[in-house]
Amino acid sequence: MLPRLDAPDINSSEIEHMILRLGAIGAHSGTGVWRRVYDPEWVAAQRLVADWMGEAGLSVRQDAVGNLWGRVEGTEGGKAIVSGSHIDSQCPGGRYDGALGVIAALVAIRALLTAYGPPRRPIEVLSLCEEEGSRFPTAGFWGSRAITGRIGETDAKGVLDDKGESIAAAMKSVGLDPDLIPNARRSDLAAFLELHIEQGPVLEDAGRSVAVVSAITGIRHTKITLAGEQNHAGAFPMDLRRDPMAGFAEMAGRLIDHAHRLGRPAVTTIGRIEVWPNAPAIIPRDVSFTLDARHPSSAAYATLHLTHSRMMAEIAERRGLVLTSEVQFDLPPTPCDPTIIAALTQSAQALGIPHIEMASGAGHDSQQMAAVCPVGMVFVRSKDGRSHTPEEFSSLPDIVDGIRVLAGALYRLAY
Repeated sequence: MLPRLDAPDINSSEIEHMILRLGAIGAHSGTGVWRRVYDPEWVAAQRLVADWMGEAGLSVRQDAVGNLWGRVEGTEGGKAIVSGSHIDSQCPGGRYDGALGVIAALVAIRALLTAYGPPRRPIEVLSLCEEEGSRFPTAGFWGSRAITGRIGETDAKGVLDDKGESIAAAMKSVGLDPDLIPNARRSDLAAFLELHIEQGPVLEDAGRSVAVVSAITGIRHTKITLAGEQNHAGAFPMDLRRDPMAGFAEMAGRLIDHAHRLGRPAVTTIGRIEVWPNAPAIIPRDVSFTLDARHPSSAAYATLHLTHSRMMAEIAERRGLVLTSEVQFDLPPTPCDPTIIAALTQSAQALGIPHIEMASGAGHDSQQMAAVCPVGMVFVRSKDGRSHTPEEFSSLPDIVDGIRVLAGALYRLAY
């Protein structure tokens, strides 16, 4: 039977110190962080994490893209049980997104080593170099994609920041060789567990500190363009118009209403709109907008997008508009592994921590890691559901609950 990992084994004051110390590197907007991959702040943050790993007795190495690994060998060998998250931030972001998962993994594994000694199976803490795409917009999941072998041969030179610098050049500036990116791939991982802030209001609404994640949502970003006929806003009768703005207005209402009627966890967002010529007395020539639609069930994900396509096609045809669409990003839903879900659930139950099971509405590195090993996630409550902002916050009691649940699952998997 698993011994209890009670509060004294997880030092909340130490966790607070680590959050504040890491958050001070690239501090921005009071309580926020601005830490982009391969920038000086990123280098300093990874160096601090490496020092913490070494102090905890882990063997530390940096891989070809700058991911940090801290390892404890297992007495029986085998594939490694890994926990961690990403170290980069939105610009500006908060102190908790990504970084808390790195701190949590280190604190949990150190507590296990102190209480029970070496594990049967190897355990590793992973501080991923990049997830957010804040410096290189098309680089997203650079760290986990390297581990899973999903970086293409030309990506390093073709992925550019807003100044036109390639990610290959940025890697070289911090002593990394982009030609060695394939060396970051791992095929010896047994599991990846990621603690993360929820980034939404579900846990707060449920009155719970912790959630076990059942699946990670699929995400598709599509750019839609509606082309009509530009004309005078006063002299052209309504029934003779080919007005792309009218088509957009109808589409926006129907698409968003469809997700609303489906209910949780379906979501649809129109986040950006561009109008040409964008003048007050002109019927526009064309309107472009972005469509972000998500669902964690593969079947429901497919149905959601098919329904959207049919709705838009019908409206465009009826209004005499030319519709074109371009899928810019498509990340399929990822179910979490049943064994890891069970380990996290049993851990929460054994510790007496009330929890819920829920799907993640955001994308995470775990989605990429699922290509090479089973994955699971534990969420910690976000105050007011805030994230991707300096105002994001999770309380220490909630964080400790999450770390204790993570530690108990790691014990079940590695010990």
